Amino acid sequence: MAKKGNIIVGQSGGPTSVINSSLAGVYKTAKERGFHKVYGMLHGIQGFLDEQYVDLSTQIHSDMDIELLKRTPSAFLGSCRYKLPEIHENPEIYEKIFSILEKLNIEVFIYIGGNDSMDTIKKLSDYAIVRGHRQKFLGVPKTIDNDLALTDHTPGFGSAAKYIGASTKEIIRDALGLTYNKAMITIVEVMGRNAGWLTGATALARTEECDGPDLIYLPEVAFDVEKFIKKVSDLLKKKSSVVVAVSEGIKLEDGRYVCELSGGADYVDAFGHKQLQGTAAYLAGLLQNEIGCKTRSVEFSTLQRSASHMASRVDINEAFMVGGAAVKAADEGDTGKMVVIDRVSDDPYMSAAGIYDVHKIANNEKLVPRNWMNKEGNYVTEDFINYIEPLIQGDYQPFMVNGLPQHLVLKK
Repeated sequence: MAKKGNIIVGQSGGPTSVINSSLAGVYKTAKERGFHKVYGMLHGIQGFLDEQYVDLSTQIHSDMDIELLKRTPSAFLGSCRYKLPEIHENPEIYEKIFSILEKLNIEVFIYIGGNDSMDTIKKLSDYAIVRGHRQKFLGVPKTIDNDLALTDHTPGFGSAAKYIGASTKEIIRDALGLTYNKAMITIVEVMGRNAGWLTGATALARTEECDGPDLIYLPEVAFDVEKFIKKVSDLLKKKSSVVVAVSEGIKLEDGRYVCELSGGADYVDAFGHKQLQGTAAYLAGLLQNEIGCKTRSVEFSTLQRSASHMASRVDINEAFMVGGAAVKAADEGDTGKMVVIDRVSDDPYMSAAGIYDVHKIANNEKLVPRNWMNKEGNYVTEDFINYIEPLIQGDYQPFMVNGLPQHLVLKK
Protein backbone atom coordinates (compact mmCIF):
# COMPACT_ATOMS: atom_id res chain seq x y z
CA MET A 1 0.00 0.00 0.00
CA ALA A 2 1.36 3.42 -0.98
CA LYS A 3 2.28 5.71 1.84
CA LYS A 4 -0.29 8.45 2.34
CA GLY A 5 0.62 12.11 2.04
CA ASN A 6 -0.59 14.98 4.18
CA ILE A 7 -3.81 16.78 5.06
CA ILE A 8 -4.29 20.48 5.59
CA VAL A 9 -7.25 21.97 7.45
CA GLY A 10 -8.40 25.55 7.95
CA GLN A 11 -11.11 27.47 9.78
CA SER A 12 -13.02 30.35 8.26
CA GLY A 13 -15.75 32.85 9.06
CA GLY A 14 -17.24 33.65 12.46
CA PRO A 15 -16.07 31.16 15.10
CA THR A 16 -18.40 28.99 17.18
CA SER A 17 -18.04 27.31 20.55
CA VAL A 18 -17.62 23.92 18.82
CA ILE A 19 -15.59 24.70 15.66
CA ASN A 20 -12.52 23.29 17.40
CA SER A 21 -14.33 20.03 18.03
CA SER A 22 -14.53 19.65 14.25
CA LEU A 23 -10.80 20.37 14.06
CA ALA A 24 -10.22 17.69 16.69
CA GLY A 25 -12.30 15.26 14.61
CA VAL A 26 -10.22 16.01 11.51
CA TYR A 27 -6.92 15.56 13.33
CA LYS A 28 -7.82 12.37 15.19
CA THR A 29 -9.35 10.66 12.15
CA ALA A 30 -6.47 11.69 9.86
CA LYS A 31 -3.95 10.14 12.24
CA GLU A 32 -6.05 6.99 12.61
CA ARG A 33 -6.29 6.64 8.82
CA GLY A 34 -2.55 6.86 8.37
CA PHE A 35 -2.03 10.31 6.89
CA HIS A 36 1.55 11.39 7.47
CA LYS A 37 1.08 14.96 8.67
CA VAL A 38 -1.89 17.16 9.49
CA TYR A 39 -1.19 20.81 8.80
CA GLY A 40 -3.33 23.67 10.06
CA MET A 41 -3.70 26.88 8.06
CA LEU A 42 -3.24 29.94 10.24
CA HIS A 43 -6.16 32.29 9.53
CA GLY A 44 -7.68 30.17 6.80
CA ILE A 45 -7.03 30.53 3.09
CA GLN A 46 -5.82 34.10 3.59
CA GLY A 47 -3.01 32.94 5.87
CA PHE A 48 -2.33 29.96 3.62
CA LEU A 49 -1.62 32.31 0.70
CA ASP A 50 1.10 33.84 2.89
CA GLU A 51 2.35 30.31 3.67
CA GLN A 52 1.26 30.56 7.27
CA TYR A 53 0.61 27.04 8.58
CA VAL A 54 1.58 24.75 11.43
CA ASP A 55 2.14 21.01 11.89
CA LEU A 56 -0.65 20.11 14.31
CA SER A 57 1.42 17.35 15.90
CA THR A 58 3.45 20.16 17.49
CA GLN A 59 0.27 21.43 19.16
CA ILE A 60 -1.74 18.32 20.01
CA HIS A 61 0.28 15.81 22.02
CA SER A 62 -2.31 13.57 23.66
CA ASP A 63 -5.94 12.53 23.91
CA MET A 64 -6.19 15.00 26.78
CA ASP A 65 -5.24 17.80 24.38
CA ILE A 66 -7.97 16.64 22.01
CA GLU A 67 -10.52 16.74 24.83
CA LEU A 68 -9.31 20.22 25.80
CA LEU A 69 -9.52 21.36 22.18
CA LYS A 70 -13.15 20.20 22.03
CA ARG A 71 -13.89 22.51 24.97
CA THR A 72 -12.03 25.54 23.58
CA PRO A 73 -14.04 28.36 21.94
CA SER A 74 -13.08 30.51 18.96
CA ALA A 75 -10.94 29.30 16.07
CA PHE A 76 -7.83 27.55 17.43
CA LEU A 77 -6.01 28.11 14.13
CA GLY A 78 -7.35 31.61 13.57
CA SER A 79 -10.06 32.49 11.08
CA CYS A 80 -10.53 34.90 8.17
CA ARG A 81 -13.16 36.41 5.94
CA TYR A 82 -11.46 36.18 2.58
CA LYS A 83 -13.27 35.81 -0.73
CA LEU A 84 -11.39 33.86 -3.39
CA PRO A 85 -11.77 35.61 -6.75
CA GLU A 86 -13.34 33.78 -9.67
CA ILE A 87 -10.75 31.66 -11.48
CA HIS A 88 -10.83 33.78 -14.66
CA GLU A 89 -10.35 36.96 -12.63
CA ASN A 90 -7.08 35.94 -10.99
CA PRO A 91 -5.69 32.56 -12.08
CA GLU A 92 -2.34 33.40 -10.44
CA ILE A 93 -3.87 32.99 -6.97
CA TYR A 94 -4.98 29.46 -7.84
CA GLU A 95 -1.58 28.61 -9.26
CA LYS A 96 0.00 29.83 -6.03
CA ILE A 97 -2.39 27.79 -3.86
CA PHE A 98 -1.68 24.59 -5.76
CA SER A 99 2.06 25.15 -5.78
CA ILE A 100 1.98 25.39 -1.97
CA LEU A 101 -0.19 22.28 -1.77
CA GLU A 102 2.32 20.36 -3.89
CA LYS A 103 5.26 21.63 -1.84
CA LEU A 104 3.60 20.31 1.33
CA ASN A 105 2.56 17.03 -0.36
CA ILE A 106 -1.08 17.73 0.46
CA GLU A 107 -3.59 15.10 -0.63
CA VAL A 108 -6.63 16.48 1.21
CA PHE A 109 -7.72 20.08 1.82
CA ILE A 110 -10.46 20.49 4.45
CA TYR A 111 -12.16 23.80 5.20
CA ILE A 112 -14.38 24.27 8.25
CA GLY A 113 -16.82 27.10 7.71
CA GLY A 114 -20.16 28.42 6.51
CA ASN A 115 -21.61 29.52 3.21
CA ASP A 116 -18.67 31.62 2.07
CA SER A 117 -16.22 28.85 3.03
CA MET A 118 -18.15 26.35 0.95
CA ASP A 119 -17.76 28.75 -1.98
CA THR A 120 -13.99 28.39 -1.48
CA ILE A 121 -14.24 24.57 -1.55
CA LYS A 122 -16.36 24.77 -4.71
CA LYS A 123 -13.86 26.99 -6.55
CA LEU A 124 -10.79 24.99 -5.50
CA SER A 125 -12.30 21.61 -6.34
CA ASP A 126 -13.48 22.89 -9.74
CA TYR A 127 -10.01 24.22 -10.50
CA ALA A 128 -8.37 20.95 -9.42
CA ILE A 129 -10.64 18.85 -11.64
CA VAL A 130 -10.18 21.07 -14.71
CA ARG A 131 -6.38 21.25 -14.29
CA GLY A 132 -5.97 17.61 -13.31
CA HIS A 133 -4.65 18.18 -9.79
CA ARG A 134 -4.76 15.23 -7.39
CA GLN A 135 -5.94 17.01 -4.24
CA LYS A 136 -9.36 16.34 -2.73
CA PHE A 137 -11.41 19.24 -1.31
CA LEU A 138 -13.99 18.73 1.44
CA GLY A 139 -16.11 21.19 3.41
CA VAL A 140 -17.05 20.80 7.08
CA PRO A 141 -20.15 22.82 8.11
CA LYS A 142 -19.84 25.50 10.75
CA THR A 143 -22.14 28.37 11.56
CA ILE A 144 -24.26 29.43 14.49
CA ASP A 145 -26.64 30.95 11.92
CA ASN A 146 -27.85 27.47 10.85
CA ASP A 147 -28.38 28.74 7.31
CA LEU A 148 -26.50 26.12 5.26
CA ALA A 149 -28.62 24.22 2.73
CA LEU A 150 -29.14 20.43 2.69
CA THR A 151 -27.95 19.80 6.25
CA ASP A 152 -30.58 19.36 8.97
CA HIS A 153 -28.62 21.81 11.11
CA THR A 154 -25.08 23.10 11.50
CA PRO A 155 -22.49 22.52 14.23
CA GLY A 156 -22.37 25.58 16.44
CA PHE A 157 -26.08 26.30 16.20
CA GLY A 158 -27.17 24.02 19.05
CA SER A 159 -24.71 25.51 21.53
CA ALA A 160 -25.54 29.09 20.54
CA ALA A 161 -29.26 28.26 20.86
CA LYS A 162 -28.65 26.80 24.32
CA TYR A 163 -26.83 29.94 25.45
CA ILE A 164 -29.50 32.20 23.94
CA GLY A 165 -32.37 30.26 25.52
CA ALA A 166 -30.75 30.22 28.96
CA SER A 167 -29.68 33.88 28.80
CA THR A 168 -33.12 35.02 27.64
CA LYS A 169 -34.66 33.20 30.58
CA GLU A 170 -32.27 34.98 32.96
CA ILE A 171 -32.97 38.37 31.35
CA ILE A 172 -36.71 37.81 31.79
CA ARG A 173 -36.20 36.88 35.45
CA ASP A 174 -34.02 39.95 35.98
CA ALA A 175 -36.61 42.26 34.40
CA LEU A 176 -39.44 40.89 36.54
CA GLY A 177 -37.54 41.88 39.66
CA LEU A 178 -37.37 45.54 38.62
CA THR A 179 -40.97 46.40 37.78
CA TYR A 180 -42.60 47.33 41.09
CA ASN A 181 -44.96 50.22 40.33
CA LYS A 182 -43.27 50.88 36.99
CA ALA A 183 -43.22 49.31 33.54
CA MET A 184 -40.14 48.27 31.61
CA ILE A 185 -39.48 47.06 28.06
CA THR A 186 -36.40 44.97 27.27
CA ILE A 187 -35.26 44.47 23.67
CA VAL A 188 -32.89 41.54 23.14
CA GLU A 189 -30.84 41.57 19.93
CA VAL A 190 -29.67 38.23 18.51
CA MET A 191 -27.35 37.48 15.58
CA GLY A 192 -28.98 36.66 12.25
CA ARG A 193 -28.61 38.62 9.02
CA ASN A 194 -31.19 36.95 6.80
CA ALA A 195 -32.09 33.81 8.78
CA GLY A 196 -33.83 33.92 12.15
CA TRP A 197 -32.86 30.53 13.57
CA LEU A 198 -30.95 32.01 16.50
CA THR A 199 -33.56 34.60 17.38
CA GLY A 200 -36.23 31.90 17.33
CA ALA A 201 -34.15 30.07 19.96
CA THR A 202 -35.19 32.69 22.51
CA ALA A 203 -38.52 30.81 22.61
CA LEU A 204 -36.68 28.02 24.46
CA ALA A 205 -36.97 30.28 27.51
CA ARG A 206 -40.70 29.48 27.62
CA THR A 207 -40.74 26.76 30.26
CA GLU A 208 -42.92 25.64 33.17
CA GLU A 209 -41.78 28.54 35.35
CA CYS A 210 -41.10 31.16 32.64
CA ASP A 211 -43.38 32.68 30.00
CA GLY A 212 -40.52 33.28 27.60
CA PRO A 213 -40.21 36.42 25.46
CA ASP A 214 -43.44 38.19 24.60
CA LEU A 215 -42.57 38.83 20.96
CA ILE A 216 -40.01 37.38 18.55
CA TYR A 217 -39.16 39.08 15.25
CA LEU A 218 -37.20 37.24 12.55
CA PRO A 219 -35.73 38.71 9.34
CA GLU A 220 -37.79 36.33 7.18
CA VAL A 221 -40.85 38.58 7.70
CA ALA A 222 -40.86 42.31 6.94
CA PHE A 223 -40.86 44.43 10.10
CA ASP A 224 -43.63 47.02 10.53
CA VAL A 225 -42.58 49.73 13.00
CA GLU A 226 -46.09 51.07 13.64
CA LYS A 227 -47.56 47.62 14.30
CA PHE A 228 -44.62 46.87 16.60
CA ILE A 229 -45.22 49.98 18.70
CA LYS A 230 -48.93 49.21 18.99
CA LYS A 231 -48.29 45.56 19.93
CA VAL A 232 -45.90 46.52 22.72
CA SER A 233 -48.30 49.23 23.95
CA ASP A 234 -51.13 46.69 24.13
CA LEU A 235 -48.95 44.25 26.06
CA LEU A 236 -48.04 46.93 28.61
CA LYS A 237 -51.75 47.27 29.47
CA LYS A 238 -51.64 43.65 30.66
CA LYS A 239 -48.20 43.31 32.23
CA SER A 240 -45.44 45.50 33.64
CA SER A 241 -42.49 43.78 31.97
CA VAL A 242 -42.33 43.17 28.22
CA VAL A 243 -39.38 41.33 26.67
CA VAL A 244 -38.93 41.34 22.89
CA ALA A 245 -36.36 39.37 20.88
CA VAL A 246 -35.25 40.73 17.50
CA SER A 247 -32.82 39.53 14.86
CA GLU A 248 -30.07 42.03 14.11
CA GLY A 249 -31.11 41.73 10.45
CA ILE A 250 -34.82 42.56 10.64
CA LYS A 251 -35.79 44.67 7.63
CA LEU A 252 -38.53 47.07 6.66
CA GLU A 253 -40.85 46.36 3.73
CA ASP A 254 -38.58 48.43 1.48
CA GLY A 255 -35.55 46.22 2.30
CA ARG A 256 -33.72 48.59 4.62
CA TYR A 257 -32.33 47.11 7.81
CA VAL A 258 -33.95 48.55 10.93
CA CYS A 259 -30.49 49.32 12.33
CA GLU A 260 -29.89 51.60 9.34
CA LEU A 261 -32.59 53.93 10.70
CA SER A 262 -30.09 54.94 13.37
CA GLY A 263 -27.16 55.18 10.97
CA GLY A 264 -25.75 51.70 11.58
CA ALA A 265 -24.50 49.12 9.01
CA ASP A 266 -21.87 51.32 7.35
CA TYR A 267 -19.04 48.76 7.33
CA VAL A 268 -19.11 46.16 4.51
CA ASP A 269 -16.89 43.04 4.51
CA ALA A 270 -15.15 41.25 1.61
CA PHE A 271 -18.34 39.34 0.78
CA GLY A 272 -20.48 42.48 0.61
CA HIS A 273 -22.14 41.85 3.99
CA LYS A 274 -23.07 44.93 6.00
CA GLN A 275 -22.02 44.84 9.65
CA LEU A 276 -25.30 45.02 11.53
CA GLN A 277 -25.51 46.53 14.98
CA GLY A 278 -27.75 48.75 17.04
CA THR A 279 -31.14 47.27 16.17
CA ALA A 280 -32.15 46.74 19.81
CA ALA A 281 -30.76 50.09 20.90
CA TYR A 282 -32.71 51.88 18.15
CA LEU A 283 -35.98 50.13 19.01
CA ALA A 284 -35.52 50.70 22.75
CA GLY A 285 -34.99 54.41 22.14
CA LEU A 286 -37.99 54.55 19.81
CA LEU A 287 -40.27 52.90 22.37
CA GLN A 288 -39.03 55.17 25.15
CA ASN A 289 -39.97 58.21 23.07
CA GLU A 290 -43.30 56.80 21.87
CA ILE A 291 -44.53 55.15 25.08
CA GLY A 292 -42.59 56.98 27.75
CA CYS A 293 -41.60 54.08 29.98
CA LYS A 294 -38.18 52.71 30.95
CA THR A 295 -36.49 50.66 28.23
CA ARG A 296 -33.22 48.82 27.89
CA SER A 297 -31.47 46.93 25.12
CA VAL A 298 -29.32 43.80 25.38
CA GLU A 299 -26.99 42.61 22.63
CA PHE A 300 -25.66 39.07 22.96
CA SER A 301 -23.07 39.89 20.28
CA THR A 302 -20.07 37.51 20.29
CA LEU A 303 -21.13 35.90 23.58
CA GLN A 304 -23.60 33.69 21.73
CA ARG A 305 -20.87 32.08 19.64
CA SER A 306 -18.06 31.92 22.22
CA ALA A 307 -19.81 30.58 25.33
CA SER A 308 -18.13 27.15 25.35
CA HIS A 309 -18.91 26.76 29.05
CA MET A 310 -22.55 26.26 27.97
CA ALA A 311 -21.92 24.21 24.84
CA SER A 312 -24.33 21.39 24.06
CA ARG A 313 -22.99 17.83 24.28
CA VAL A 314 -24.99 16.93 21.16
CA ASP A 315 -23.37 19.85 19.33
CA ILE A 316 -19.81 19.03 20.39
CA ASN A 317 -20.23 15.37 19.44
CA GLU A 318 -21.75 16.19 16.05
CA ALA A 319 -19.01 18.76 15.32
CA PHE A 320 -16.41 16.09 16.03
CA MET A 321 -18.35 13.61 13.89
CA VAL A 322 -18.47 15.80 10.77
CA GLY A 323 -14.77 16.63 11.04
CA GLY A 324 -13.91 12.95 11.04
CA ALA A 325 -16.43 12.21 8.28
CA ALA A 326 -14.73 14.72 5.97
CA VAL A 327 -11.38 12.91 6.31
CA LYS A 328 -13.06 9.56 5.70
CA ALA A 329 -14.89 10.85 2.60
CA ALA A 330 -11.73 12.33 1.10
CA ASP A 331 -9.76 9.19 1.88
CA GLU A 332 -12.38 7.22 -0.04
CA GLY A 333 -12.15 9.49 -3.10
CA ASP A 334 -14.75 12.22 -2.60
CA THR A 335 -14.03 15.82 -3.57
CA GLY A 336 -16.12 18.95 -4.07
CA LYS A 337 -18.45 17.82 -1.28
CA MET A 338 -19.62 19.04 2.12
CA VAL A 339 -20.40 16.79 5.05
CA VAL A 340 -23.95 17.25 6.36
CA ILE A 341 -25.87 16.17 9.44
CA ASP A 342 -28.87 13.97 8.72
CA ARG A 343 -31.53 13.66 11.42
CA VAL A 344 -32.21 9.94 11.71
CA SER A 345 -34.70 10.02 14.57
CA ASP A 346 -36.44 12.56 16.81
CA ASP A 347 -37.37 10.27 19.70
CA PRO A 348 -34.82 9.30 20.72
CA TYR A 349 -32.80 11.91 18.86
CA MET A 350 -30.19 10.37 16.55
CA SER A 351 -28.11 11.82 13.74
CA ALA A 352 -25.59 10.63 11.17
CA ALA A 353 -23.08 12.20 8.81
CA GLY A 354 -24.00 12.39 5.13
CA ILE A 355 -22.31 14.05 2.17
CA TYR A 356 -23.59 16.31 -0.61
CA ASP A 357 -22.24 18.14 -3.63
CA VAL A 358 -20.94 21.51 -2.43
CA HIS A 359 -22.27 23.17 -5.62
CA LYS A 360 -25.79 22.65 -4.24
CA ILE A 361 -24.85 24.22 -0.90
CA ALA A 362 -22.47 27.13 -1.55
CA ASN A 363 -24.20 30.53 -1.70
CA ASN A 364 -27.63 29.08 -0.85
CA GLU A 365 -29.26 30.22 2.39
CA LYS A 366 -31.66 28.09 4.42
CA LEU A 367 -34.28 30.30 6.04
CA VAL A 368 -36.80 29.56 8.78
CA PRO A 369 -39.93 28.16 7.04
CA ARG A 370 -42.81 30.63 7.11
CA ASN A 371 -45.09 27.98 8.61
CA TRP A 372 -42.72 27.77 11.60
CA MET A 373 -43.76 31.34 12.47
CA ASN A 374 -47.18 32.46 13.62
CA LYS A 375 -49.59 34.29 11.32
CA GLU A 376 -48.60 37.72 12.66
CA GLY A 377 -44.90 36.97 12.16
CA ASN A 378 -44.02 37.84 15.76
CA TYR A 379 -43.36 34.41 17.29
CA VAL A 380 -42.27 30.90 16.37
CA THR A 381 -44.43 27.78 16.43
CA GLU A 382 -44.20 24.52 18.33
CA ASP A 383 -42.68 22.85 15.25
CA PHE A 384 -39.72 25.23 15.54
CA ILE A 385 -39.27 24.35 19.23
CA ASN A 386 -39.50 20.61 18.52
CA TYR A 387 -36.83 20.97 15.84
CA ILE A 388 -34.39 22.83 18.06
CA GLU A 389 -34.82 21.20 21.49
CA PRO A 390 -32.83 17.99 20.80
CA LEU A 391 -29.84 20.04 19.67
CA ILE A 392 -29.25 21.76 23.04
CA GLN A 393 -29.15 18.65 25.21
CA GLY A 394 -26.31 17.68 27.54
CA ASP A 395 -23.00 19.37 28.20
CA TYR A 396 -19.27 18.82 28.43
CA GLN A 397 -17.98 20.05 31.76
CA PRO A 398 -15.07 22.45 31.19
CA PHE A 399 -11.70 21.59 32.70
CA MET A 400 -11.56 24.14 35.51
CA VAL A 401 -8.36 25.74 36.79
CA ASN A 402 -8.62 28.21 39.67
CA GLY A 403 -12.35 28.43 39.10
CA LEU A 404 -12.19 29.24 35.37
CA PRO A 405 -12.33 27.09 32.20
CA GLN A 406 -9.02 26.02 30.69
CA HIS A 407 -8.47 26.31 26.91
CA LEU A 408 -5.96 24.89 24.46
CA VAL A 409 -3.96 27.77 22.94
CA LEU A 410 -1.87 27.72 19.76
CA LYS A 411 1.85 27.89 20.45
CA LYS A 412 3.70 29.63 17.63
